[in-house]
Amino acid sequence: MAVISGGQILSGGEIDIISQNLGSPAAAGAAVLAATSSAAGSTVTTGITNPDVPRNVVCTPGGTAANVTAVSVIVNGTNVFGQTISETLPAFTAGALTAVTGVKAFATITSIVIPLVGASTTVAVTTGSKLGLNRPMSRNGVLEAYLNGVREGTAPTVTTSNAAIELNTVQLNSAYTGTPVIVDAYDAF
Repeated sequence: MAVISGGQILSGGEIDIISQNLGSPAAAGAAVLAATSSAAGSTVTTGITNPDVPRNVVCTPGGTAANVTAVSVIVNGTNVFGQTISETLPAFTAGALTAVTGVKAFATITSIVIPLVGASTTVAVTTGSKLGLNRPMSRNGVLEAYLNGVREGTAPTVTTSNAAIELNTVQLNSAYTGTPVIVDAYDAF
């Protein structure tokens, strides 16, 4: 079988077309960990709500903006295959209540390490809009994405990694509404 790749025909290549059901994600911003005091720093293992589907997380400092320091929160959990993963989120912007966004898709979250952010500050962790794919991809092979059975008019943003399944994500342009998301992709080998 011949495969067309970048305008070239590759003899003997094969292509798989995969339809990935990514579940029915709720809108981004669902609480994973409600605002928790960060005045002393801590490792939180209780009161965590797992993401509804494998997806990234967003961490937002709160409280007195001037007291926020440039430190990073660490999220620990598992990926779509149940393998242990960890992500050190980007550092907060000192003196600002600016959210930071993770890139890994967590199926579960087992602990969140909150450093000393500053006096009179809090940290909240919510779900992001990057959904985890359930197959490692060597390149962006997404052909189409569907939300509630309707094909997206704009191609989704896709990240890929052969090395780590949790780095394979897709972000639709439409807001999630708790309805099914299906992604059709090819993988050539």
